[in-house]
Amino acid sequence: QVQLVESGGGLVQPGGSLRLSCAASGFTFSRYLMSWYRRAPGKEREWVATISATSGTTNYADSVKGRFTISRDNAENTVYLQMNSLKPEDTAVYYCNIFYSGLPYWGQGTQVTVSP
Repeated sequence: QVQLVESGGGLVQPGGSLRLSCAASGFTFSRYLMSWYRRAPGKEREWVATISATSGTTNYADSVKGRFTISRDNAENTVYLQMNSLKPEDTAVYYCNIFYSGLPYWGQGTQVTVSP
């Protein structure tokens, strides 16, 4: 079955950096587009970034463009989110996502807190 396991979250000061990882299993990772989403306290889950199956195309939400970088290692079945210049408004639970057989799959999420 499809499994997504996020890691790498934590507490960081404004202006700091974190690198999130999402280990995937249960499907042919190299064939699928992968995305990151986040849910801030009291808000709806929002899309953050997407990467194509071959890493040829990436897209970002305007709120993170220029600060976050999505990448993937198809040999390791892992997708990453490098987050730089973090702001308090980036505080959220971050989830990786895949649409497989027409259904969305989510990991358990990893908490990112940006605070002095």
